[in-house]
Amino acid sequence: MSLKSVGDFSAAIAAEKERRRVPVIPDIKCISPKEGDLLHGRDPVEVATNLVSWGAPVLSVVTEREHFGGSPKLLRAIAERVHVPVLRKDFICDMSGLHETVELGASAVLLIAAIVDEKTLAMLYEQAIHIGLEPLVEVHNLEEMAFVKTLCPRMLGINNRDIADLELDDGGPVRTQRLAEEKPASAILISESGILSANDVRQAVHAGADAVLVGTALWQATDMQSMYTELQEAIRYE
Repeated sequence: MSLKSVGDFSAAIAAEKERRRVPVIPDIKCISPKEGDLLHGRDPVEVATNLVSWGAPVLSVVTEREHFGGSPKLLRAIAERVHVPVLRKDFICDMSGLHETVELGASAVLLIAAIVDEKTLAMLYEQAIHIGLEPLVEVHNLEEMAFVKTLCPRMLGINNRDIADLELDDGGPVRTQRLAEEKPASAILISESGILSANDVRQAVHAGADAVLVGTALWQATDMQSMYTELQEAIRYE
């Protein structure tokens, strides 16, 4: 593993775009509240390693245990095995969560506007950077977007599904379409969840997304490697 610095995650996304491929961020999660078990006996660490060998520029690892079946132990194991930056996805609400994220080896951390008040979100954003983490700030509606814009984030995520409902709804890239034009001009925009096909990737990118985060569709694919490549090549950059 190389030494991490703030900006590794977004830099890897930007570098992938320069290679004229869609930056597809695989989401390593064990359970979908909507679809159930995703592993079906597979080792998530081995799958993560395979995804990197297939060209994934970064990884996302879900550590929330109750609803998504993740764990801090899983994040540590993956961060120690792969050479790409790793994002921690969990319901981070306080400084202890940020410090734990650093200790586990992640380069970036998800901060969800829907689960904390504005003052706490701003504090977490500033402190994440201070301790060496790159924040990916996630929004789901225009109200959240309006506040998050004041933070001038380097990375902004639009969750196409409702995290407050544990993403049990059928949201897709149409939400990215609705919100993308309101993003800060300098932010790397990531369309999260509800990306099920190459057409969804194209819809998100044409709406303004710089990258897509994909979980369930990859885990449910008959051939994960072929599915990953198909999503990565959904757009042919000139």
